Amino acid sequence: MKPLWGIDLGGTKIEGVVIESAQKPNVLARLRVPTEQEGGYEHIIGQIKKLMGLLEAASGLKASCIGIGTPGAIDPPTQLMKNCNTTALNHQPLHRDLEAALGMPVFMANDANCFAVAEARFGVVKRKHPDAKVVFGVILGTGVGGGVVIRGKVINGLQGIAGEWGHNFLHESGGLCYCGRVGCVETIISGPALERYYASLSGAKIKLAEIVSRSHEGEDPAAAQTLNRLIEYWGKAIAYVINILDPDAVVIGGGVGNIDLLYSPEGIESVRRHVFNPRLDTPFLKPELGDSAGVFGAALLAEE
Repeated sequence: MKPLWGIDLGGTKIEGVVIESAQKPNVLARLRVPTEQEGGYEHIIGQIKKLMGLLEAASGLKASCIGIGTPGAIDPPTQLMKNCNTTALNHQPLHRDLEAALGMPVFMANDANCFAVAEARFGVVKRKHPDAKVVFGVILGTGVGGGVVIRGKVINGLQGIAGEWGHNFLHESGGLCYCGRVGCVETIISGPALERYYASLSGAKIKLAEIVSRSHEGEDPAAAQTLNRLIEYWGKAIAYVINILDPDAVVIGGGVGNIDLLYSPEGIESVRRHVFNPRLDTPFLKPELGDSAGVFGAALLAEE
């Protein structure tokens, strides 16, 4: 067993961790630096290198390899980054350049995959369903993404897009998505999409947490309609994933994933109606690692 090093590369911060081993995820060092993406691509690489130096100083250890979770994916044929909301990374050979800058092997996966593997190996799946072999990790927040973990390993896929259910077609009423398509899952059930829908009904622009609160109070028809729309389309969207993967567990992360209605009998029934089975056995779980999931999952990428 040897220490594992991981970095979670986000749009505003870059967080790094050193854990004792994959079997003992005790934190030996954990630090963060600002991404400062406005400084451009080379500056982001410099910030990652700076963070590695800080981690080595704090832990008293020397890294031999590292796992990095990214806000996008590597395009396998070109080895260039794609689908990054940190747009300075798109079309860049980040993997090659990081290996050159850090002087060590780098193992990369997108942040949704890191979330999924961390919850499968260290988090709620490990605690509640330790025998689970196939886990689907959902990111349901500002965007909609996902990651597939099979027998504790991240599945990136031939094109690096495994788990990207957020850009399946759901309904044209979602309108144009940033990806250039119309009616993606992300345009219907992401946090911003729900806020836009509420505003279209009420004329008021408020945050999702307030919409949920108003729905619970029962005096705002637009809030109730917004959550009804969430449940209806959540059921359809996630059922497509279940019909293909049939995972042993689904973990729901992100701000929208905090809405209890998703786990309620009404939420479960909305999924069951669209699953190709006479009943729905799939457990839906709230994550337990919080903002640790991304960086812990990144560390696990370097396990082997």
